[in-house]
Amino acid sequence: METSLNDMSETNGLNEENLSSLKGMLHQLFHLEDKDLRTYSPLTLAYIGDGVYELVIRTILVKKGNCPVNQLHRKASSLVKAGTQSSMMEVIEPMLTEEEHSVYRRGRNAHSPTMAKHATMADYRRATGFEALMGYLYLKDDFSRIIELVRAGIGEDKI
Repeated sequence: METSLNDMSETNGLNEENLSSLKGMLHQLFHLEDKDLRTYSPLTLAYIGDGVYELVIRTILVKKGNCPVNQLHRKASSLVKAGTQSSMMEVIEPMLTEEEHSVYRRGRNAHSPTMAKHATMADYRRATGFEALMGYLYLKDDFSRIIELVRAGIGEDKI
């Protein structure tokens, strides 16, 4: 029996209501305003997307069961590295809408002043595009789409 996106989200503590509530509280407490997402640079989207993706992965791993932190760190590190994100893009790119593909392409083509230590330039660029897409979806409040793409990209057997 296949687990639905809602089941996965609830099981792992990630759901739109919780994430939306968090963002709502941040907006209210810090007087944040929504901006046109098209005005954000792709590297700014990648910056927030990196944190969002890391939080999704860490949440899934922690909710799967209590285990030593070094084991959690090793597993999370293997899933958030540029090579893994690049491989995920190969799987999810055909699933992207035109709008999502545009955001990914902008992130992939952005010229970053740094590069990952253990990644090829091609993997690093695809990973930056992936992170830009995650940041865009997060700022757009499309949390279920983030989870859908992460789930498709990683596959449940790898977590």
